[in-house]
Amino acid sequence: MRHTVILCLAGTLVLSACGSHNGDAEVQRAMQDINAVDGSNLNDVMMTVGDPDEAVKYFSGALANEPGRVDLQRGLAKSLIRASRTTEAVAAWQTVVANPAANLDDRVDLADAQIRSNQWDAAAATLNTVPPTHETYNRYKLEAMIADSKQQWTKSDSFYQTAVGLTTTPASTLNNWGYSKLTRGDYPGAERLFIDALRQDSTLFTAKNNLVLARGAQRKYDLPVIPMNQTERAQLLYTMALTAIKQNDISTGKGLLKDAIETHPQHFEEAVRSLRALEEA
Repeated sequence: MRHTVILCLAGTLVLSACGSHNGDAEVQRAMQDINAVDGSNLNDVMMTVGDPDEAVKYFSGALANEPGRVDLQRGLAKSLIRASRTTEAVAAWQTVVANPAANLDDRVDLADAQIRSNQWDAAAATLNTVPPTHETYNRYKLEAMIADSKQQWTKSDSFYQTAVGLTTTPASTLNNWGYSKLTRGDYPGAERLFIDALRQDSTLFTAKNNLVLARGAQRKYDLPVIPMNQTERAQLLYTMALTAIKQNDISTGKGLLKDAIETHPQHFEEAVRSLRALEEA
């Protein structure tokens, strides 16, 4: 596509010949625009689908040439998050936030990096610098997580509910909200939220596993009616078995372990080990 544009520009230059004194300057400006678009597209690719470590190298190199560009600083910070280099990502996002061209979303992303690196107080302080009028999904999701960390359950529920209403893909947030309920001991509430998460995304295995935990905590030892393949079914039976054993329902746990072993399409070493330990106890 780029070659086609270049050929067209060259043709225009030939047609104008020497009759236009501004022809060279116009072509040069057009070429700069093309290069800028190509560079922007490459930045987007590196931030989203490129190898994370390669993306870090790419943006680090680009910043060596143009250290003040906030888009490149963001690219580096996001790539460090994707590469699970959270401590470095915090420093990178701090650089972004200090840039005069930074925006409020950058502060929210800094708070996200701080949470990922277990800097909860710092994350709360960062979000406090974001005006309450900045109402975004990411902001409320993080506010909910911070409220969870402080066991401020009323705030947590309010923030989760707001976050869910601000996204078209709420499955992961519903799952997080359900896990929050699970940790509080509100097992029926957690169960409802995990079911809601799976209605939004039936492939979310974490929500399936958490749903089994919530049901097991209520001594509901039958698997819920949700989409699952054979391997997932075996793993969920294993989770249910461990939940039963933890609640001293040993015979139920043994039966579930046997079901898990028989269901798994391959050798299920963890379940075999757990069953052997029970039988030898």
